[in-house]
Amino acid sequence: MKVKRSWTQQRDAKNARMEKVSSLLNGKFAKTEDAKEILERLIEPNDKVVIEGDNQKQADFLSRTLANVDPERVHDLHMIISSISRPEHLDIFDKGIASKIDFAYSGAQSTRVSQMISSGRMKVGAIHTYLELFGRLFIDLIPNVVLVAAEKADRNGNLYTGFNTEETPTIVESAAFKNGIVIVQANEIVDQVPRVDIPGDQIDVIIPADKPYELEPLFTRDPQNITEIQILMAMMAIRGIYEKHNVQSLNHGVGFNTSAIELLLPTYGEKLGLKGKICRNWELNPTPTLIPAIESGWVESVHSFGGEVGMEKYIAARPDIFFVGKDGSMRSNRALGQVAGQYAIDMFIGSTLQIDKYGNSSTVTAGRVPGFGGAPNMGSNPTGRRHSTPAWQAMKTTDNPLDKGQKLVVQMVETFGANKQPVFVDKLDAVDVQKEINMENAPIMIYSEDTTHIVTEEGIAYLYKTDSMAERQAAIEAIAGVTPVGLRSNAKQLQDLRNRGIVALPEDLGVHRGEAKRSLLAAQNMSDLVKWSDGLYNPPAKFRSWS
Repeated sequence: MKVKRSWTQQRDAKNARMEKVSSLLNGKFAKTEDAKEILERLIEPNDKVVIEGDNQKQADFLSRTLANVDPERVHDLHMIISSISRPEHLDIFDKGIASKIDFAYSGAQSTRVSQMISSGRMKVGAIHTYLELFGRLFIDLIPNVVLVAAEKADRNGNLYTGFNTEETPTIVESAAFKNGIVIVQANEIVDQVPRVDIPGDQIDVIIPADKPYELEPLFTRDPQNITEIQILMAMMAIRGIYEKHNVQSLNHGVGFNTSAIELLLPTYGEKLGLKGKICRNWELNPTPTLIPAIESGWVESVHSFGGEVGMEKYIAARPDIFFVGKDGSMRSNRALGQVAGQYAIDMFIGSTLQIDKYGNSSTVTAGRVPGFGGAPNMGSNPTGRRHSTPAWQAMKTTDNPLDKGQKLVVQMVETFGANKQPVFVDKLDAVDVQKEINMENAPIMIYSEDTTHIVTEEGIAYLYKTDSMAERQAAIEAIAGVTPVGLRSNAKQLQDLRNRGIVALPEDLGVHRGEAKRSLLAAQNMSDLVKWSDGLYNPPAKFRSWS
């Protein structure tokens, strides 16, 4: 039987909400001092609300305002935040303004998140990868209200998000085309934006922020902090993975290990004659340690999830490399970057906090729930991929015509972490955390089945070559050093694995330990990076150690 109903109920409800704030608006524009009242009128109890919280750009004025609304008027919200980065993202749970959250990453707030979940102050829908969370905004987490940030807004409501566009278009679209309300904080109101990143007809309310949104240089690594152990590991990775498998498209994690690789390309990589053969196309936040490789002709293209503080002028001057608009600023896109990182690259290489004896890894440790971010997207083998590259084909281990290659997924870790705790363990802390916070699945970052290589200061384990879990465990033990897992290895087992090419030590790769010196780095410190950039790179103040 056909049901008679109105097919515009959601649109009508939105219009009714917008009518409540009509007296506070001049077109789409509101006064800064009216922000709290606007949120209290537009947001209703139990709403699904997105706050833009990227790795870097934060809708911090709106998040601070939300944390100050009256809990009698606004309460029990279901929050959707890709990156829980700010204290007020959690303050709203202490105040009863919100009760449930779906998120991807919590970083610096990971300890407090764990405590709030354990105490029952925060209910978690799920912990996602970025791409997974973005996808659900269009399926079963369609928001009622979204709170986002823009660099500029013009008189027609068009937004300029500039260098740090990141996830703003994705968030806005999920609400704008499904009768949700889009509220924007803008650093500046102008007559005409430099370029239209988001059209004004998708925006409902624009509020000038009380101050520019905060940005953090999360992906800047000072070369002076790279150790000789990390240089040794980088040399092994270049010889034993990049060169061996002809890796041309890739994503790097943002640790010192991968920074070392970037700074070795113009020196060690040049000596090996690898320019033009490896590391040509990147999906990567614009890390300053990539500058020497760009300047010496290694890099053909870089697409970025987001920006990096201080890199603006350098990127604007290198449009052949970066994705740059006619206005001269980079166009970043977190959602499309995650798609590229999952399907379009040869290799993901990153670090982690724990790896178990089977090869599963996680950054969740006792008392910390940092989430996943984008690593599981890029650190997984996309079985839907159909195009091939030499690196992809290099992972085939049989002559079966129906066999296919896979993405290289590399974990690069020192056997003991910065806290002097072993990285290699028999059981991940994530298994206990699963029970403590009642998760349905253990919070694994990258599964063993997807991991093709592990690099430590001891050597490389080529896990994709193993035929059984027992052999995989033996390979991991062989490069796990003097951790409890590594101590189970023995000389006979190690030699057998080396003979069969399942494990390689530095000498097997032609890497001389004595050459792993800091002098091999193309830049020794931040000042050197500035010189490489012809003065275009402007390091944040906390990284400056020169006058």
